Amino acid sequence: MSGIDITHPHSLPQAQARSAVEDVARLLAERFDMKYAWSGDTLNFNRSGVDGAIALLPDSLHVTAKLGFLLSAMRGPIEAEIRRVLSERF
Repeated sequence: MSGIDITHPHSLPQAQARSAVEDVARLLAERFDMKYAWSGDTLNFNRSGVDGAIALLPDSLHVTAKLGFLLSAMRGPIEAEIRRVLSERF
């Protein structure tokens, strides 16, 4: 199984950062049929072939994801898209 591990800094207040993470999760859910739910300050998401989390820390986000066999071949483009969205939103 291939994985993604990204730490992205942010300077938003916690409530605003949480709202932005929620917006990203909603977009992913609509685009890729992902399910997501908060557990404290961590947003867990999954769908067939992907299991991951976005941990909301005071000054950064920590995105982790395990990719199944089929999606592991697309790891580079998936990671690039995650980084692009994080740069836009944070």
